[in-house]
Amino acid sequence: MLCGGKKSYFAAVLGLITLTSMVTLSYLRLQTVSHLPKIIQEASKCRGKIANGTITPLKDKRTFVVSPYFDNRERKLTRVIGIVHHEAVKELYCWFCCHPHGKIYVSRADIDVHSDRFEFPYGATDIICLEPENCDPTHVSIHQFPQGDIDQLPMFEIKNRKAEPFPVDFTVCISTMFGNYNNVLQFIQSMEMYKILGAQKVMIYKNNCSHLMEKVLKFYMEEGTVEVIPWPIDSHLKVSTNWHFMQDGTHIGYYGQITALNDCVYRNMQRSKFVILNDADEIILPLKHPDWRTMMHSLQQQNPGAGIFLFENHIFPNTVSTPVFNISSWNAVPGVNILQHVHREPDRKDVINPKKIIVDPQKVIQTSVHSVLHAYGNSVDVPMDFALIYHCREPLQAGLPRDSLIRDTTVWGYNSSLIMNVNKVLHQTVL
Repeated sequence: MLCGGKKSYFAAVLGLITLTSMVTLSYLRLQTVSHLPKIIQEASKCRGKIANGTITPLKDKRTFVVSPYFDNRERKLTRVIGIVHHEAVKELYCWFCCHPHGKIYVSRADIDVHSDRFEFPYGATDIICLEPENCDPTHVSIHQFPQGDIDQLPMFEIKNRKAEPFPVDFTVCISTMFGNYNNVLQFIQSMEMYKILGAQKVMIYKNNCSHLMEKVLKFYMEEGTVEVIPWPIDSHLKVSTNWHFMQDGTHIGYYGQITALNDCVYRNMQRSKFVILNDADEIILPLKHPDWRTMMHSLQQQNPGAGIFLFENHIFPNTVSTPVFNISSWNAVPGVNILQHVHREPDRKDVINPKKIIVDPQKVIQTSVHSVLHAYGNSVDVPMDFALIYHCREPLQAGLPRDSLIRDTTVWGYNSSLIMNVNKVLHQTVL
């Protein structure tokens, strides 16, 4: 009897486990199905209005769409770069229109608010939807509900649909330009340094700048170096100039720079072999190579499979000057002359220097400002004796005497080409 009792007990336990497993698998299957595209309408054509702004609010005023991108690195899906309220937005749906038969498919979205939100109520967000298997939709609409009239929804072009050979090797992403930006001389010097080092394209997410800066941007756009992405985020949200939420009623930090950086990575995923994420007052200076191309070739040889390369940021305070390269015509131009600032602050005890990034965009899933949050492949911390970020700005250690700073004239190695190129730009824009 005891033996029979044990058998009955184990049989009951086994049955319970089997039943639980079946219920769990059924639940997971239903969850998967709920995210699969379903036909909800058949129409002769899609008549929604094409969205043409960089930031488009949905009717809920808690969701803002920047741009959708095709992403088939794991599955066939559309990844929409956007901004959402991290608590208020619970459900979103992608509406795909398939040509030429006009069937409309709806997929429930995964809403992935990036972890680097820094306590602001709004954050950079991936709105991710599986695409229909039997068509390659060119446009998508985002809606709060799985039913409705697609004619009333804005339609967004899905970028990166076609794989193309990379037209450029290096693209610099600068985000965001705001505060009536007027550091004209340093901006031109940075642009010319980027070009000397190997950049063929610079992307700028512009909120606002001075009239003089507009002239400089126009010059670089006509030259083909700069592409300006309008970034009117303060028309939709209360923005902060701080990186961390200050309990001051603002919605998002630094004019939404994390969203802009992610958009820039995806925007250049099929257009650039490498993408550099830094600010306009920062330059990644190779210390063992003449340019970025040879530097990255060496780094990739040393680190096969890596796609994320992190460079230490070092402050060259613009309050400490060395009276060389005092070019008289430059004195009339607003902004900092980087050639006169060649002393950098020493490392602070128990403080890790922030980093900026060169990435293979094909290996990035989500990026923040100083690190990549999710990626395929490894990340590499580049040693300071290999390369560093020259960051000319207000000091972080203002109390240090001059003799406590480290003289570093690496930037002078480019002075001849830099001065000639800057003069050409100034004579065509400012002087």
